[in-house]
Amino acid sequence: MPPESQISTASASQGRRFAIRLALFYSTSFGLLGTHLPFFPVWLKAVGIDPGWIGIICAVPAVTRFTSLPFVTAAAERRHALRAGMIISAFAAALGFALLGTQHQPIPVLLLYVVTCGFWTPLVPLADAYALRGIARYGLSYGPLRLWGSVAFIICALGCGLAVDVIAARALIWVIASLATLSAFTGLLLRPLDDVRRKTAVAQGGKRLLRDANFVAIIVSAALIQCSHVAYYTFASINWQAHGLGGLTIAALWALGVFAEIIVFAVSPRLSLHPWLLVVIGGVSAVVRWSVTANEPQLVLLAIVQLGHGLTFGLTQIGVMNLLVHHVPSHQMARGQGYYAATAGLLSSTTSIISGAIYARYGEGLYYVMAAMAGTGAFVMWSMRHRLTAQPQSAASGG
Repeated sequence: MPPESQISTASASQGRRFAIRLALFYSTSFGLLGTHLPFFPVWLKAVGIDPGWIGIICAVPAVTRFTSLPFVTAAAERRHALRAGMIISAFAAALGFALLGTQHQPIPVLLLYVVTCGFWTPLVPLADAYALRGIARYGLSYGPLRLWGSVAFIICALGCGLAVDVIAARALIWVIASLATLSAFTGLLLRPLDDVRRKTAVAQGGKRLLRDANFVAIIVSAALIQCSHVAYYTFASINWQAHGLGGLTIAALWALGVFAEIIVFAVSPRLSLHPWLLVVIGGVSAVVRWSVTANEPQLVLLAIVQLGHGLTFGLTQIGVMNLLVHHVPSHQMARGQGYYAATAGLLSSTTSIISGAIYARYGEGLYYVMAAMAGTGAFVMWSMRHRLTAQPQSAASGG
């Protein structure tokens, strides 16, 4: 039998390889998102699709998050094929984006995009479930792994923005498809994790996640806080431009938020607060952030508020992922991520629709509604704090 020190060294080495490959996959996956989110609508417009159809097509990802996504994550979990599910989803999405580049009519584009998003939107929840299993196995931290996704998002968004001045807008789909293909091939590098089938056979008869009040509180609270960002994502640039801010200033404000998020992810292993408290701090910070934003702050104050994105988004994300590690069994992690993504997707799409009507009538007053959402999320988490502290469940356990 090898000495314990050798086993420890081997495990640490495996953990480093796991972390490096997962960080690379996060980078390519969020790099794809960094090109798709700002520039896919630009491509749609460039190929002649009218604004009405663009709105319908761009709503597809939010719809698939609460329709097809939970079924994909559940299927990957039932078949004990989390890594395989990620790889299949990534390659199918890459093929879908490539086929989209051959279509210029709204109905074929819509139908192809529905199929593509059916595979693509489960990818991040599957990756997070895979990450949390590896984190539990190797004793790693989520934040330092996830931050590479945020870094890649900024780099690819800026890079694609520069490319827009060089290449025809009709060619943007090929940039998106290329990054999707790169993401798929990096998925092949991911290390297989233990098959938990034998370990969790007895636990399959346990209560379902959606009957677990702790789990429901976690995903509802986090979804409320994260979806309070909908007004920011949708109307911030429009509103800032209406107040006379230039494109470079607007880009800098967005970058400030993402840089703050990266810093929070980087320092997260040093945070000693309980995960539920991190979520509460994130929610309360969002209340402050949106309340200040609603009052048309001067540029200096607005820049300071933008740094709050590290708390409102980053700290909430760190908190909820750590809560899921401790309160969801490993063999149900993919299903748990699917339920969380579905809840956030349903709330996000509903909020987006309602936000348009509120913004049209009340302008920046919309941010008060977002503050109320975030405050509700923080309250839900605060009200469950004793249960979440007293009843942790190891993700590595069978239930």
